[in-house]
Amino acid sequence: MLAATAVRLDPDHPLDGLELGEHPEPEPREGWTTVRLRAAALNHHDVWSLRGVGLAADKLPMVLGCDGAGTDEDGNEVVVHSVISDPDFRGDETMDPRRSLLSEVYDGTLADLVQVPRRNLVPKPAELTFEEAACLPTAWLTAYRMLFTQAQVRPGSTVLVQGAGGGVATALIALGRASGLRMWVTSRDEAKRTKALELGADQAFEPGGRLPKRVDAVMETVGAPTWEHSLKSLTQGGTLVVCGATGGHEAITDLRRVFFLQLRIVGATMGTRDELDRLLRLLAETGVRPVIDSVLPLEDAVEGFRRLAEGAVFGKIVLTRPA
Repeated sequence: MLAATAVRLDPDHPLDGLELGEHPEPEPREGWTTVRLRAAALNHHDVWSLRGVGLAADKLPMVLGCDGAGTDEDGNEVVVHSVISDPDFRGDETMDPRRSLLSEVYDGTLADLVQVPRRNLVPKPAELTFEEAACLPTAWLTAYRMLFTQAQVRPGSTVLVQGAGGGVATALIALGRASGLRMWVTSRDEAKRTKALELGADQAFEPGGRLPKRVDAVMETVGAPTWEHSLKSLTQGGTLVVCGATGGHEAITDLRRVFFLQLRIVGATMGTRDELDRLLRLLAETGVRPVIDSVLPLEDAVEGFRRLAEGAVFGKIVLTRPA
């Protein structure tokens, strides 16, 4: 089968380890099932994997990709939930200390076929295309969990999203807008600020810019460069949810602000299968759709990775396979 595979790890030149070509089809595994993929979306996780973050050298070659949608062995249209937990674990699978994501221990979705536990399949609503559905299991699921599970924001709340343009940020804007939240964003790029406003953000600011008022919650994906601004932007009792640190993970925190204002700092990693199911139903019912930067055939995966690594995207890059 055709697959985009990590064959080498290189922290400085990650794309040098990316190979597009033939890869063995997945072997049957008890309790697992095979999905014929129709679409898969790229994530920064894929580039970090090529750098050796979360992917060990002894697991190579590894098919990359966390996000995918296609048809199962019975012909049902499904979306793949990529959090692989221990079969005996009960409860929120993101809390399983032995969990992994597709493409870390088991081959991922940038291929013709992927094998996953049967419990990891979620029905794809007919209202969503395969390309739209494939955008959801990582970035959009993370955004859903950040807003509604971790921040627990209510309609009318004001939320600041640091770093407009990425998959999580665009998902936060769209989901927040559809749920009655006031969404503010920051970005260094004027064009991305404009696109965020077109997507539904109420206001857009330069990083570190003074806000009209303090916000109820901050969604943090950038990390160290925006961390101080995120804390200073919160109102008393506000919540800072962090799901990534693309700009650096070593940040200084003024603990006095945290305890004086009784702020909450909460982490978020992916989401559960049930949250993915609720997210899919939310999009089907509201008409909200993921922002797709571009759709390419899997044969052009290298070009998609290059654009992602350069940051030249707004929304998701989707790779497709024929029916």
